[in-house]
Amino acid sequence: MMKILVATEKPFAPVAIRLMREITDAAGYELALLENYKDVSEFHMAVADADALIVRSDIVDEAVIKAAGKLKIVVRAGAGYDNLDLAACTAHNVVAMNTPGQNANAVAELAFEMMLYQARQGFGGKSGSELRGKTIGLHAFGNVCRYMVQIAKGFGMDLFAYDPFVDERVMKDAGVKVCKTTEELYSKCQYVSIHMPANDKTRKSVGYDLLKLMPAGAVLVNTARKEVIDEEGLLKIFEERPDFKYLSDVEPDSKAVFEERYKNRFVFTAKKMGAQTEEANVNAGVAAARQIVDFFKTGNQKFRINK
Repeated sequence: MMKILVATEKPFAPVAIRLMREITDAAGYELALLENYKDVSEFHMAVADADALIVRSDIVDEAVIKAAGKLKIVVRAGAGYDNLDLAACTAHNVVAMNTPGQNANAVAELAFEMMLYQARQGFGGKSGSELRGKTIGLHAFGNVCRYMVQIAKGFGMDLFAYDPFVDERVMKDAGVKVCKTTEELYSKCQYVSIHMPANDKTRKSVGYDLLKLMPAGAVLVNTARKEVIDEEGLLKIFEERPDFKYLSDVEPDSKAVFEERYKNRFVFTAKKMGAQTEEANVNAGVAAARQIVDFFKTGNQKFRINK
């Protein structure tokens, strides 16, 4: 019997596990759980006889892959996959997948929740501002941005986007004004929301030279990865422009500097919160289970992310 291991330091919701088990039971596969583990050695032991692996933010590096002598596929239940060592997966003939789009609405809602919280001065009793009529730029236009567009339109915001990898017609059909460059996007928008992955081309790509172009009352929103931000450049613009604000669901390495010098100009969630809803948790887990069953039954590799 095929064994599918779910290894999670942060467990799935019980309803997600129930639905995942229904899928694997129907396929005739075993679903094993390793939850709330405290040491990576527990992970190495549990994965030793697994044919498939489902993780959330858990690190799957070469040591994990080597410990998994039977492993054929690993699925990251979520969109971002920088916790997977893709080169090690490829070297050991392990297919790696993610589950894109399953937490997209949760991430979009969080972006606007932070924007509202900041605009209304943290709901502390002071007069704030409104989102209606403001310009918002979407830096990248993937699954999350489809929901960002819907919500922004509801608030009556003016929408712009930049993504060289998406057909302009797709963005225009969504009712978004297309920018030709990142510089154009940042110069036109009071709010810029970042939605690109962290890779060799995007790391530290959002820095001082872009941020200085933003108009008065600028607000940078990051629900992507902290690695795409050049924190040195961000701190420089904060020092030069008291009107500049930063909202992120992942704390920057320089969090202490923000707390000491720039109170009331930032919002950082306690941990990576984009996918922290019951709905997203269930969606991603169920999608991961289905993709593994489909892979074993039909060979489907639609969501493969390694070569």
